[in-house]
Amino acid sequence: MGTIKERSRKDGTKAFMAEIVIKKNGQIAHREAKTFDRKPAARRWIEKREGELKSPGGLERVKRPQGTLGDAIARCTEDVSRIGRTKAQVLRTVLEYDIAEKRMDEIRPDDLVDLARELRAGDRAPSTVLNYLSHIGGVISVARSAWGYDVDRTVVQDALEATRRLQLTAKSSKRERRPTLAELDAIMTHFQTIRRRRPSSNPMDIIVAFAIFSTRRQAEICRIQWEDYEPDAGRVMVRGMKDPGDNAGVDTWVEIIPEAARIIELMPRRAPEIFPYSTDAISAAFTRSCQFLDIGDLRFHDLRHEGVSRLFEMGRTIPQVASVSGHRSWQSLQRYSHIRATGDKFESWPWFERLEAPKVKRR
Repeated sequence: MGTIKERSRKDGTKAFMAEIVIKKNGQIAHREAKTFDRKPAARRWIEKREGELKSPGGLERVKRPQGTLGDAIARCTEDVSRIGRTKAQVLRTVLEYDIAEKRMDEIRPDDLVDLARELRAGDRAPSTVLNYLSHIGGVISVARSAWGYDVDRTVVQDALEATRRLQLTAKSSKRERRPTLAELDAIMTHFQTIRRRRPSSNPMDIIVAFAIFSTRRQAEICRIQWEDYEPDAGRVMVRGMKDPGDNAGVDTWVEIIPEAARIIELMPRRAPEIFPYSTDAISAAFTRSCQFLDIGDLRFHDLRHEGVSRLFEMGRTIPQVASVSGHRSWQSLQRYSHIRATGDKFESWPWFERLEAPKVKRR
């Protein structure tokens, strides 16, 4: 049975502390208390709470971890290599919102809908909001199944349904932006001008060219090591290649076409990595160059799209393109099925002859 204790506050008002104590075999198995301004409210809480605790599994539920969503996110993001850098970054951003302070067992679909509204108000695209909620769903699933948190497994599903109907979330549309030869000419000229002025700067002209002809993602480029490169076999191993079924990525051997191999041979063997540069530096340099040159809506990842499109234009089949791009599912390449074999627009590309090996810094 619960008890109610009356006490006086410093301001002269009354407070009523409702306390529930459950014993098993003479030992206290559970104790909890809550303070109210009115005695009837305290009595109603005792009746409701005792009913919850006496229900099947009620006492077991209350003994589960009662941490916040922020606590669960912190635990999930301890090992970035396991969940992936992008996912970890998204989840850490969630920590900036009020929902991170919510106890896991108190999170409801409307809390996630409110988060979606806040994200959209911050100019995030519906597809980005969808990613946020999906990543939170992953945290909730792990927290419930692996760590015993008392959280409703349907909370995210209900929120996703509501946000879809409210047009707060949506699947991303396929991006079709490709750089023109004129845009690439401007970008390559810009980066070579910078290298002439500052020989120690990152060889962004080489990196841009390699991104196109290798069809590699930005992070993959920075991870390739010399020991992963087998020119005689015409292949290179890409470490941690993006894979839908593995957050940490999968080490994958892919074909390295002659143009990409030719670019690799320009690089000095001064580090384990062929391109020993940070992804942040590459991304920032590319973004700044497009802004400076007034080239709109072009991202570094569009270079991969250009490279894959080029292979189809050269007449390669889906399996042949996948051997270069590393797509594990041929279905992912169906978006390129409309591309006709029109030849190689880079056949006479002058920048093959203009690329110069980076200057090795003297120690």
